[in-house]
This record gives sequence, C-alpha cells and structure tokens, in this order.
Amino acid sequence: MRFPKPLIEARLVQRYKRFLADVVLADGTAVTAHCANPGAMLGLNAPGSRVLLSICDSRTRKLPHSWELVEAELPGGPQWVGINTMRPNALVAEAFAAGKLAPLAGYTTLRPEVAYGKASRVDFLATGEGMPPCHVEVKNCHLLRQPGLAEFPDCKAARSARHMAELAEVVASGGRAILITVVQMAADAFDIARDIDPAFDRAFRAARAAGVEVHAYRCRITPEEVAIADAIPVVTPA
Repeated sequence: MRFPKPLIEARLVQRYKRFLADVVLADGTAVTAHCANPGAMLGLNAPGSRVLLSICDSRTRKLPHSWELVEAELPGGPQWVGINTMRPNALVAEAFAAGKLAPLAGYTTLRPEVAYGKASRVDFLATGEGMPPCHVEVKNCHLLRQPGLAEFPDCKAARSARHMAELAEVVASGGRAILITVVQMAADAFDIARDIDPAFDRAFRAARAAGVEVHAYRCRITPEEVAIADAIPVVTPA
C-alpha cells in the first residue's frame, strides 16, 4: 500500500487521550494529529521521536493530520513502525488480491465486515468455488520487546479474546477460521504477550487447540509504503 501523497515529517511531543498526538512539523509549526491506535503503544511514543503523518484535504475533518509511522528505538536497533491500526485490513485485502496469502489460496473473494457470533463482525469472509467459507480475523501488531520477536497485545484485549472464542465456535460448527496478525515492523517471529494479557493468551491457545489457524505476516515499511512482505513463525507454545 503506497501512500497516495508524500508523508509529512514531524517530531512527537506527546501522545494522549489515546487518539491524539501533539507534534511539531519541520517548519516549527505545532499541530495535533489523529492517532488511530487504541493500544498502549509501548516503546513507540517517546517524546522527540521522528514521525510521519498523512494529511487529508477534507474541510469537514477536524484533524487533517494522521500519524502513520514512527522511527522507534527498539531492541535490535531503530526502525520504522506502522502505528495506524486502520491499515492492516487494507493490507490483507491488498496481499490477497496479489495472491500473497498462502492460507487463502484457492479463494476468490474477500467480503468485509460479515456478521457472526454474538453481535460481532468478522473482518473478512473468504469464499471461492469449491472452497469452504472461511472466517478471517485480522489483528495489528507493533510491540517488540526482544530483538526480532513481535508480540500481541500491548494492552488488555478483552474484545480480541472474545473474537478468538467466536472463531473457535465457527470451527466447532464445522467451518474454517483463520487469524492473521499483521506485524507492522520488521520481526522474525511472533508470540503472545501473555504477561500483559493472560486472558487473551488463554483464549488464543484455546482457539488454536480447537482448530483456528493462526498466521503472522511481517511488513515492509518505508516512508513511501507499507506492504505485507512474508510470513513469520508463530512461536506460542501449544
């Protein structure tokens, strides 16, 4: 996914109230940007960090700037990290259209936001001639506390735990369900941050044991684009 316009460089002053970030542009102008990320953003919100913003020209939008990337000092060295949690679904759709998601080989259609479970909506329902319908849930990951090891979640994730239980119910009823974790940074493996949310860890393991397929994909991140690169192993013990 290439950004339609060049991103704007700034320096982070503070991230607050979850969805707001004060930044200073290269010309010294102070602005408030939208931060599309409900998580803790551990290691990604240090004041003074170099950040990149997209901008929307709509006159009806209250905050025209959106925080997209941060150059974070992480274990293993600095790197660009995508923090916009609205991007992973579009990245999965793009990779699917390009035939880059092996777990969905043979499927021809991804229908977004399909109702299922107890008042939930699955991110995608994959369908194809001669293929069983497949529920596809997408999660965003941007936590890295050890060199090369991406982790999810970075805060309590009760809603995500419910999603895992509902995916398990899909499998129990004879369907197919997949969890795709989009790692918006460079990493070599993926695991659950069980110390941060033991309840999600239990839900994840139970869903996997029930037959929910779990996959993780790292992204290629540059100031010009974010794109799914390749699969990385899920190292969470059974």
